[in-house]
Amino acid sequence: MQSAGIGNLILIALPLLLLAYVFWVSRSRSRQGREFQGSIAVGDEVVTTSGLFGRIATLDDSVATLEVAPGVRLRYDRRAIGAHAPSTGSEG
Repeated sequence: MQSAGIGNLILIALPLLLLAYVFWVSRSRSRQGREFQGSIAVGDEVVTTSGLFGRIATLDDSVATLEVAPGVRLRYDRRAIGAHAPSTGSEG
C-alpha cells in the first residue's frame, strides 16, 4: 500500500519538476537577452537573427542602424540583433 503512495507522488512530482525547469530556463534565457541588448553599443560588430553581419552605426531604444558596407546603412529593430559577430582576424 505504501509503494502505491510513492508511485502516485512520483507521477505528480515529475511533471511539476519538468514545468519548473522549463520556466527556469525561459527566465534565464530572457535575462541573458536583456543583458545582451544592454551591452551593445555604437561601433560593435554584430549579427542579426537573420544572419546579416554589420557594424552598429546608430542606436536608440527601438532601432539599430547597421552599416553593412561603406555608405550602406540598414535600419533594424533592435531586438533583431542576435549576437556579437565572431572575430575572424583575417579581414582586410
